[in-house]
Amino acid sequence: MAPFRRYRDRQDAGVQLGVALAPYLGAPNLVVLGLPRGGVPVAAEVAKLLHAPLEVVAVQKVGLPGQPELAAGALAWVAGTVTTVQNEAVLADWQSSLHSGTSSSDGPGSAEQAFEAAAAIAQLELIRRDKLYRMRRDPLNVSGRTVVVVDDGLATGATMRAALQGLGRQNPARLVAAAPVSCGPGAETAVALADDVVIPWQAIGLSSVGQAYENFDEITDADVQRLLNIP
Repeated sequence: MAPFRRYRDRQDAGVQLGVALAPYLGAPNLVVLGLPRGGVPVAAEVAKLLHAPLEVVAVQKVGLPGQPELAAGALAWVAGTVTTVQNEAVLADWQSSLHSGTSSSDGPGSAEQAFEAAAAIAQLELIRRDKLYRMRRDPLNVSGRTVVVVDDGLATGATMRAALQGLGRQNPARLVAAAPVSCGPGAETAVALADDVVIPWQAIGLSSVGQAYENFDEITDADVQRLLNIP
């Protein structure tokens, strides 16, 4: 199989992901959900190609003290309920570093305590995002619908997993996890929670999702609001 070329940007990735999701064109009660912030511009292109409404489900990664970019877990806010997932491997490594004295953190004395403290802070951002991105919209309800959940890439897959768990409690007719690229265990964790997983490029050898893109600029709150047509 020929090497997959890098995506130009999230719009290009969304178009290519939309093509891969073409079998869902015309699916009953179809809705496309973007995971903010980076998943929303990808989801916007998918929604156009599938002629489906674009919605958003608020998610927030939970980092650990001193390593905020390392996903120890994630939160999702679905219809007023918070779903929390943990990345057990990251927490186990963190606990091991605490016991060995290699961690430089001055935070709580266990990985579980550190996670709980970080999750409490992350929940404030999660609620802020939900209010900002879903203002004047009805509470998200996917019961009986075909739901395509889109992110710009999966690494640990924590945010996708939180979203899938939260949405799954609403009894959708079909739950689809989709991303342009996977470079970690995220695809495997999504398989256990979704009825279908669509990832055109499972990139062995990339150390981050950003390496799959030529342009991986930060997406702002204003960008998300614009794509959702929020005035």
